[in-house]
Amino acid sequence: MVKKPLDPKLFVSEAIGTGALLFFGLSCVIFNWGEGSIVPGLIPSEPVRRLVTGFLFGTVGCLVTLSPVGRISGAHINPAVSLAFWLRGKMKTATMIGYIFSQMAGAAIGCLLLLVWGNQGSSVQFGITVPGNGGLWMAFVGEIIATAALIFYLYIFIGIKKLRNFTPYGIPFLYGLLVWAEAPYSGCSTNPARSFGPALVSLYFKSYWLYWVAPVIGVLFVTLFFRTLRLNRIYRLEAARVSHHNKSTPESLKTGILSEKA
Repeated sequence: MVKKPLDPKLFVSEAIGTGALLFFGLSCVIFNWGEGSIVPGLIPSEPVRRLVTGFLFGTVGCLVTLSPVGRISGAHINPAVSLAFWLRGKMKTATMIGYIFSQMAGAAIGCLLLLVWGNQGSSVQFGITVPGNGGLWMAFVGEIIATAALIFYLYIFIGIKKLRNFTPYGIPFLYGLLVWAEAPYSGCSTNPARSFGPALVSLYFKSYWLYWVAPVIGVLFVTLFFRTLRLNRIYRLEAARVSHHNKSTPESLKTGILSEKA
């Protein structure tokens, strides 16, 4: 029996999408918080600036999901999201692993491009996420809660037919709220790839484990919650994608295998 190859378009698209999220999303962080920025003078309130930054980062994520690459890969752009779809039975294991490797590669490339920000970027370590107020364990709990909020949102919106096409448009508001409330504690990552890119560019991996373990726990908690209360029967996920639900789902998105028509 000949083993069929995996569909490279899925993984290339996911890498491009993650790279775009990191480059443009963290450019917003650098522009708003980096040394020499004009934004603190315009928005002196740090809570308001966090709200704006989170909204802008979420807007980048929204645009990536609506883009052509989002249509191809489903725009997970986050290992936690791929894990969530896998746990709900919407991805094969090999595809999920391929997505995570693609996301990490995309994050590295996207953040290497952030070097164009020079001193302004390095002044905030290119948007790195590290434990803040309250120390390590407050950051750990904060990442669990923030990631759980993201996955809960996705399970609800994608799980309702009348809402699923609107899923991307709520992401800016969700991240505006999450960054406003949680960023002082952990930087509000919710995304191991998002934390990996700046850590790689800054060569600072202290406490990076937190940005894997806590998001995974958040995903497991929400998935177990839905399964225990049998909410999976109400909020059904039809495909491992965040947007373009009105389009037919490529079979390769479910299996990872390159179709004969591709």
